[in-house]
Amino acid sequence: MEFGMDYYQRERQVILQLSEDITRIHKKADLMALLSLRIKSYFYYVHAIVTLIDETENVYRPFILDPTSSPLRDHPEYPTLIKTGFDLDEPFIQQVLAADGPVSFLLEEVISHPKSPSFLRVNYACGIKEILMTPLKSNGRTVAFLHVYADNKDSFTPAFRSLIKGIAPQISHAVSNVIRNELIVQKEENNKILLDASYDLSGVRNREDLAMAVRQSLKRLKALKGYVICTINDDRLTTSTYIYDNITMPENEDLSEMLDFQYLINDGLQDRVLASPIPIFINIDSEIDRGITANYICFWKSMGFRKMIGVALRNGNTDLGILWIGIDDINLTLLKGICLQISIAMANIMANDALVKKQEQQQLLLNFCDDIAGVRTKADLRVAIFNVFDKLLNTKLAMLNLLEDDGLTLRHYMWDESLFHHVKDSFEERLNARLDIHENYTVRVLNSNDAIILNVEEELKRDPGNPYAQLWKEVGFKYTYATALRVGNTDIGTLWVLSDAINREFIKGICSQISVACANIRANERILAYKRILETENELLKEQMKTIYNFEEIIGRGDAMQKVYGLMSMVAESNSTVLLTGETGTGKELIARAIHNASSRKNKVMVKVNCAALPANLIESELFGHEKGAFTGALEKRIGKFEMANNGTLFLDEIGEMPLDAQVKLLRVLQEKELERIGGTTTIKVNVRIIAATNRNLATEVAEGRFRSDLFYRLNVFPIHLPPLRDRRSDIALLAQFFLDRYSKNTGKNVKVLSARVIKELNGYSWPGNVRELEHVIERSVLMTTDSVIRDVYLPVKSDDAVNETNVSNRTLEQVERAHIIDTLKRCAGKLAGPGGAAEYLDVPSTTLHSKLKKLGIKKSDYFAE
Repeated sequence: MEFGMDYYQRERQVILQLSEDITRIHKKADLMALLSLRIKSYFYYVHAIVTLIDETENVYRPFILDPTSSPLRDHPEYPTLIKTGFDLDEPFIQQVLAADGPVSFLLEEVISHPKSPSFLRVNYACGIKEILMTPLKSNGRTVAFLHVYADNKDSFTPAFRSLIKGIAPQISHAVSNVIRNELIVQKEENNKILLDASYDLSGVRNREDLAMAVRQSLKRLKALKGYVICTINDDRLTTSTYIYDNITMPENEDLSEMLDFQYLINDGLQDRVLASPIPIFINIDSEIDRGITANYICFWKSMGFRKMIGVALRNGNTDLGILWIGIDDINLTLLKGICLQISIAMANIMANDALVKKQEQQQLLLNFCDDIAGVRTKADLRVAIFNVFDKLLNTKLAMLNLLEDDGLTLRHYMWDESLFHHVKDSFEERLNARLDIHENYTVRVLNSNDAIILNVEEELKRDPGNPYAQLWKEVGFKYTYATALRVGNTDIGTLWVLSDAINREFIKGICSQISVACANIRANERILAYKRILETENELLKEQMKTIYNFEEIIGRGDAMQKVYGLMSMVAESNSTVLLTGETGTGKELIARAIHNASSRKNKVMVKVNCAALPANLIESELFGHEKGAFTGALEKRIGKFEMANNGTLFLDEIGEMPLDAQVKLLRVLQEKELERIGGTTTIKVNVRIIAATNRNLATEVAEGRFRSDLFYRLNVFPIHLPPLRDRRSDIALLAQFFLDRYSKNTGKNVKVLSARVIKELNGYSWPGNVRELEHVIERSVLMTTDSVIRDVYLPVKSDDAVNETNVSNRTLEQVERAHIIDTLKRCAGKLAGPGGAAEYLDVPSTTLHSKLKKLGIKKSDYFAE
């Protein structure tokens, strides 16, 4: 369609008039008048709005509205629409962004698209048929949109479109002017609010003044529903009410209860606020649904608050507390500025209060120090503590626990009986219960450098079944205060007191005095304990000295011993359990000590336990130790072999002789790596490498029910079998010469050589007693010879050697052992113990020999003619 000259002249005239009007626009109302009156005087449409792009959220929002002309004003979705941000990435608005000028849409065509903005559907529902969208640009970038709505399909004529396109740059400029002017006005208003708040808050000197100044400052932000400021307590774990709006929030029972409470910071809400650099909006119902059950949030709900704002109050990098405001919306920039002023005023008041309080506490501490200086006994300490708690603090001593010597358990040392007379059963149950450092509250106290304060009601809500919290509740106090008693950096116990209003700083001060007093009172006990420890260490060293070996004494060059050496080298540096098997006298203890000395534990002790030498009723005490009074005859505490071998090696010799009931307890210690002394309640962790030895076939013992299969599998991790001497005859001459050199030196004789006949006899003997028997034969031969050459060797029952050698492979280990013991007893004329007895010759304790006789069924008639 072509227009005449008159049309273009009129259009230019209209554009010039509108442009002149636009240049005078500085407020939203001016721009709205232009859209709703001036332009409407030339063309028909229903209403027009301007939306502004928010690039940070990638949306566009309503900026200038015409509620008078809009048919949407009575629609139920209108309040929501005018606050909504619409997605810039949806197809409808993308077409507008791509257009060079105004572009129109028939609503019936675009609303069917699933991503079309909701305002199109609402307009259509209100009778709008067509929309003309114009991108408003600044510096080549679209910053806003002009929306024009019509209730028919013919309103947006080419002339109208041309007009809108012509004035679009001026409208864009006008929008920028409106925004700029609003920012200037808002900034001036904000500055005035901040200056007024600064003036009000700078003059406060106490809490009452601060409460009024805060209320006045928040009133300027239209925050009139009420506020509360909570301060962080000295324990840095809880908060308490500092000030509140006592005008908007009148006194009542619920408010008083809330104000008296101390709230854990880590309650899921306060910790979020304190961790945030900006104010946090919270929805009260949503927080309750999340499980936040603190009574302060329930109180706010009862006050009718739906939303709250929480702001962390900080002085530099130090958190002072939290400001809670009941409001749905607020200017966050202004709020942050006012909170900075509140923090400064609050910090000044708190510093002044702390100074006054400190002076009072110093005087109280001086008085207590005078009392504690004269303490020499537990009774003196009791009087001093009860005096200061009862007369000065109205606080009760719930319990003073002292750490036991094991460092794992605590002993109930002192308490106020008057607290618990009406809950005697509950208290005695706690008193008799084992208390260790892993108990929940004890862990918290000992791991804290400061004291902790527990709100009894909050603890019961957190854990309704907690026996300690239940006991505190029954006693009738609101708070429990707990602190570690320390001397230097060493924990010596814990102190628990009950009170309705705890003077935390004062109690902290007296605790150091109590710690020193307790340490002094226990000094004598500790000296005795150290004496017992030294005696135990001395005993251990003596035992270790008795078992010192020269590991060059392991003699053997044959293939059988080379295999043993290879296995030793494989397992030595590990912590694996080793099971040494072989006949009596094959050198199992020597091999065990060699493995220990080649391991990473070589600088620790190897403790030996002969399982066969211990009576069944004492083996548990020997292995695991016992407490004083654990059984008749237990006159003092005894440390067991496992504890002695901690971080070292425990050599369990003759493990096959251990009774079944002892095997069960041994297995548990090996599995759990922890034990309890007999009569004790403390679990003691042990790190012990096990080397076990036996001359029995444990697999056979398991099959016959004399040895537990589970213990066997636990021990049989790395078996090493030591060959009998008859299977390593190439080593007999070397061993004989070694023993010859040793006993020649020990006896002072000049015996140097074994004759060829003697060596032949030695090689021809079956050696049922193995290396130990060879050693004793050489020792006897050295003593009996008068020459430098041993020409005769004293072997037992020489005439039967050939028979024994041929039959030995057909006999079981028990048969060989039985025959050897009977043969030895015959040679000793039936003498069991003492000098020249069979036990001495076999190099075993007499108790072990008695056990062997009983086990192998050896009777007196077998070795002694009656």
